[in-house]
Amino acid sequence: MKAAEEALEEKTKQKPSFELSGKLAAETNRFRGVTLLFNEPPEARKPDIKWRLYVFKNGEVLNEPLYIHRQSCYLFGRERRVADIPTDHPSCSKQHAVIQFRQVEKEQPDGLISKQIRPYVMDLGSTNKTFVNDSPIEPQRYYELREKDTIKFGNSSREYVLLHENSVQ
Repeated sequence: MKAAEEALEEKTKQKPSFELSGKLAAETNRFRGVTLLFNEPPEARKPDIKWRLYVFKNGEVLNEPLYIHRQSCYLFGRERRVADIPTDHPSCSKQHAVIQFRQVEKEQPDGLISKQIRPYVMDLGSTNKTFVNDSPIEPQRYYELREKDTIKFGNSSREYVLLHENSVQ
């Protein structure tokens, strides 16, 4: 009986845990009633170049290009309440991936360091992956995008080709 009392007393004496639980971040990261799977990093910036995504399906251009230079990030997914660019294919997740513009420091050939705003893509832990130039990317990790890169989401046949205002067609 005494052992049970000591165990109960030990349980009540446990110190509170002040570790990060993520609950507060989840509550503050809500948009239109949906908890977002993504937080913008501190180096997020609006791009200074007018980037565009050209959408292809079976080799043919669909619609007008998507202009992706008006904000610092674009969320792709089936959840229309939060997705900036909806992907209606059933193999795409509700919050599938994000294109994030980030300010990064690049070393020039002459040794000087310049700050550039570059596009990055990150898969948000989707079931059917995100592909850059037909290679799957790891979830929760930024991948720098370059001009003429092709992005695919899940098993969708749509391909998004990244170009900018100064691209040579």
